[in-house]
Amino acid sequence: MLTAKQKELLLLIHHRVQETGVPPSFEEMKEALDLKSKSGIHRLITALEERGFIRRLPHRARALEIVKLPEALQEEAPSAPRAPFRPQVIDGGRGSGAGPAAQSESAGAAVPMMGRIAAGVPISAIQDHSQDVVCPPDMLGSGEHFALEVVGDSMIEAGIHDGDTVIIRRANTASNGDIVVALVEKEEATLKRIYRQGGSVSLEAANPNYETRHFGPDQVEVQGRLVGLIRRY
Repeated sequence: MLTAKQKELLLLIHHRVQETGVPPSFEEMKEALDLKSKSGIHRLITALEERGFIRRLPHRARALEIVKLPEALQEEAPSAPRAPFRPQVIDGGRGSGAGPAAQSESAGAAVPMMGRIAAGVPISAIQDHSQDVVCPPDMLGSGEHFALEVVGDSMIEAGIHDGDTVIIRRANTASNGDIVVALVEKEEATLKRIYRQGGSVSLEAANPNYETRHFGPDQVEVQGRLVGLIRRY
């Protein structure tokens, strides 16, 4: 038998894993359940683990696995969860002949490179068009796109490395869990997962070394959503 708070936390973890592939942080759990401290979350997680509803995976940050749901919660679970982001990586290595890079350049579409984006502490706002990046048309789809060079490692667990070139579809809205280019205070650009809850906007890294940052609704503007990346070896 689960308490109301235990059920609420279990359903929160289940929904977040189904939507994004990543459990919520302890801070997000605390805010969602309106608790005053993270110690309450620790107690709830321990209780759920003892009752066999969740499992903690060793040697991995924020690694919680749903083992089972009560029958009442199974009816509330989403029937068609959104798959987590898996980067579509284009090998941009400098091979010779008609290799993958040469083929993509001959059949690809030009996307403007707009500067550098921090996957870590925000460093600078989006800059002006400096050059073009060639990428496969099927990566782009509809809409306007631009490219940015990644600086930092805060999104490394989402498969985005320092030095990668990310392809962004321009947009000013995003769903919870999307990886976005966010403009903070109209002067700092960063690449993070975005979550909105009530009057708060959270920018979450995919690296346990970086804390989730919280802002007011007027402090963050979505500039675009991640659709792919290009990596040079």
